[in-house]
Amino acid sequence: MKKSLLVFALLMLAPALAWPKDYKLASPDGKIVMNVSVGTEINWSATYEGREVISTASTGMALADGRILGRNERLRRATPGKINQVLEPVVAYKKSKSPDIGNTLVLSFRSGFSIQFRAYNDGVAYRYETAFRDEITVKNEIADFRFPAGSTAWYPLEESFMSHNERIFIPTSLDTIADKHLASLPTLFKANDVNVLFTEADIEDYPGMWIKGAGSGKITGVQPGYPEAEKLFTDRDFYVTETKDYIAKTKGTRTFPWRVFIIAGNDGQLVESDMVFRLGAPNRLSDTKWIKLGKVAWDWWNSCNIYGVDFESGINNDTYKYYIDFASENGIEYIVLDEGWYKIGTSVLKSVPEIDVPELCRYGAEKNVGVMLWVVWKTFWDEIDEACALYEKWGVKGIKVDFMQRDDQKIVNFYYEAARKAAEHKLLINFHGSYKPDGMQRTYPNAITREGVRGMENSKWERTITPEHDVILPFTRMVTGPMDYTPGAMVNMDRANFNPQFTRPASQGTRVHQMALYVVFESPLQMLADSPSNYMKEQECTGFIVKVPVVWDDIRVLDAKTGDYILLARRSGSEWFVAGLTDWDPRRLELDLSFLPEGSYEMDIFQDGVNADKHAQDYKHVKKSVKAGDKMTIEMAPGGGWVARIKPL
Repeated sequence: MKKSLLVFALLMLAPALAWPKDYKLASPDGKIVMNVSVGTEINWSATYEGREVISTASTGMALADGRILGRNERLRRATPGKINQVLEPVVAYKKSKSPDIGNTLVLSFRSGFSIQFRAYNDGVAYRYETAFRDEITVKNEIADFRFPAGSTAWYPLEESFMSHNERIFIPTSLDTIADKHLASLPTLFKANDVNVLFTEADIEDYPGMWIKGAGSGKITGVQPGYPEAEKLFTDRDFYVTETKDYIAKTKGTRTFPWRVFIIAGNDGQLVESDMVFRLGAPNRLSDTKWIKLGKVAWDWWNSCNIYGVDFESGINNDTYKYYIDFASENGIEYIVLDEGWYKIGTSVLKSVPEIDVPELCRYGAEKNVGVMLWVVWKTFWDEIDEACALYEKWGVKGIKVDFMQRDDQKIVNFYYEAARKAAEHKLLINFHGSYKPDGMQRTYPNAITREGVRGMENSKWERTITPEHDVILPFTRMVTGPMDYTPGAMVNMDRANFNPQFTRPASQGTRVHQMALYVVFESPLQMLADSPSNYMKEQECTGFIVKVPVVWDDIRVLDAKTGDYILLARRSGSEWFVAGLTDWDPRRLELDLSFLPEGSYEMDIFQDGVNADKHAQDYKHVKKSVKAGDKMTIEMAPGGGWVARIKPL
């Protein structure tokens, strides 16, 4: 009898034991290979052209009932597959057509747990999938990663989970990153001379992932707990004061966020990747024709500091009609009423007496300029249905929602609720005080841009927004998606003469550096941060800026080194724009126009003036004829830039 039972048990186990324990998954071009091992745990590693760049030390998902998904699992099947499609984004920030081509492997286990792996030419990703009848409570996700000896990082060091995620990326040896060193994503690693940018995609009904050091070249994923108690400490900072002993309660049958590793053999390939967008959930809006992209005349950075007028500037209708007039005269699609249009801490349904929002919307409509409103997220959330309906009635075109500063499950769900309800009332939404993009711009195309970046607003009170910072962002934060950095300063200073000024702010670096940001930095809702009065004094530069598109058909990085410089080209229709940025070092680069189709072109160029190293506003504007294949040398001053519009003749 015992012998029969043993034979029966072995026969039952045979299908599981017959599967191999190791699997390989390669990118379509074969440069990236994932090696997946199934034993008591599920682990994987990735190589680039034969060099190992990352491996897992431990993976899984711990549930409140004691189960650890991914441990001692019995394999049901291993299913290889392919993805071969072309995505056409509603809002195309990098490309109007995004080839989604890769190889997949799905490991399905008898418990109802699965893990899906993907290998693309620009990286790898994995996510968990569950098929349980009842709701599950996730205590924590196990995500421990190991990098080869000698690896380094551009590390966005954080103090706590309560954060705007507006960090400086610190160049760091991975061996020096300890348990106390918390960082948000994305984080860029360099392993065996290969770039690995770690981030995530499709975060829904789940908290965001962060990392901290684990010693010996390891990092571990950590996530904020679900809020037990919250407290409003100021008029906008809604802190979690106590957490549950779990990170999420969620449906038992679902997919979980993608863990994304963008892998690039050179720095420029990072900038070209749109992998996070491809891994976002598909579009959920049936009607998107109303979504209008464009530039925005922004009031807050310049403190409504207009001049040469016959009225007192400030938070009042006369000032905002001036903004509308400026926008209309320059073909700028929107203005935004930032902090001050309603009394902070009170209802978002009533403006201050000096502001008449319906009248500004009416005046703007006459001049083809839309009006957007800034709100504090918590006050907005408390009145979200009434507010969205009222703003649509007023004629408002979009909302800028600020100060979430968290990505626990509760706040992540707010993003989806806000985007969905805004879309129901044909409102664009711009998330500030936010976590990084996760592909949501694919899912809700009205969620058109977001902050989660240390942008130029910080130059009002500190010195961190340097040209070097600007040439780190394209390889780190910007890889994940659009960023509302808010460029456009017309008062520009060299390093020695810069001082933070709150009401009359300036930028570090040259005038042309600021102009080039409009081509290098991506945002389908791009701000003009300076005063309209300053822009009108500098109409030659303003005229160029307003003609730079906010979405693109194609991108080519021509030369780049993280933290030092970047030179790239973007195409919109038949026109190309080329831009270069440098850090505080002067730079000479070769521009090869071989990316142009055959033909002759006019090149409209703004370049640093001969004295831009001493007077950062010095620039030179020239035009020249060029043809495909021409080569030319461009020069940039310390903190400088170079930008050109190329039109076919």
